Amino acid sequence: MEMKKRINLELRNRAPEKVTELVLDNCRSSNGEIEGLSDSFKELEFLSMANVELTSLAKLPTLSKLRKLELSNNIISGGLEVLAERCPNLTYLNLSGNKIKDLGTVEALQNLKNLKSLDLFNCEITNLEDYRDSIFELLQQITYLDGFDQEDNEAPDSEDEDDEEGDEDEDDEDEDEAGPPGEYEEEDDEDDGGSDLGEGEEEEEVGLSYLMKEEIQDEDDDDDYVEEGGDDEEEGKFAR
Repeated sequence: MEMKKRINLELRNRAPEKVTELVLDNCRSSNGEIEGLSDSFKELEFLSMANVELTSLAKLPTLSKLRKLELSNNIISGGLEVLAERCPNLTYLNLSGNKIKDLGTVEALQNLKNLKSLDLFNCEITNLEDYRDSIFELLQQITYLDGFDQEDNEAPDSEDEDDEEGDEDEDDEDEDEAGPPGEYEEEDDEDDGGSDLGEGEEEEEVGLSYLMKEEIQDEDDDDDYVEEGGDDEEEGKFAR
């Protein structure tokens, strides 16, 4: 697919100024030149044009917000000074698998003051003696070359960083859902109050039962007294 058609497909009826990421990998450039991109993509932050047979960056538009540029597996051999002119805020640049052979070509990247990560893997320049030391000395603003810093520490994966941030957000949400401990203390106090009332009611019921039992006992005693008195009167009659 031609690059122009691929761009129209990737837009999905969106205006170019609304696009922040654009992936054009494996499409076909026209005569090794960029086509279909314009200054209208002013919000673009990530652009990938891997394996599109690019030989030149001369037609790269001004993309002042572009931070990551993927140009791996093309046929670029020079003309890198365009990047500092058109994309001054680049922090990541992948030129692996291109035709870059000498330090003079890479020297043009010195003007990319925000560049932190550069990839030249599988370029002929990597065969130079003291290649890594020379690049770090030439481009003192970069931290990572081919995925490693000067002490051979691997560059962090951006996806892992996103996951860690996501975990922190989830922890914060859990704390919010848990709520302050004071709420539970108030509920406990209310429960204690309810149990006190229940004990009072039980005591009152016990008191009433006791009084009722006493009244019943008194009535039984009176009945027994009457019955005993009646028997005495009858015995008196017979005695007379």
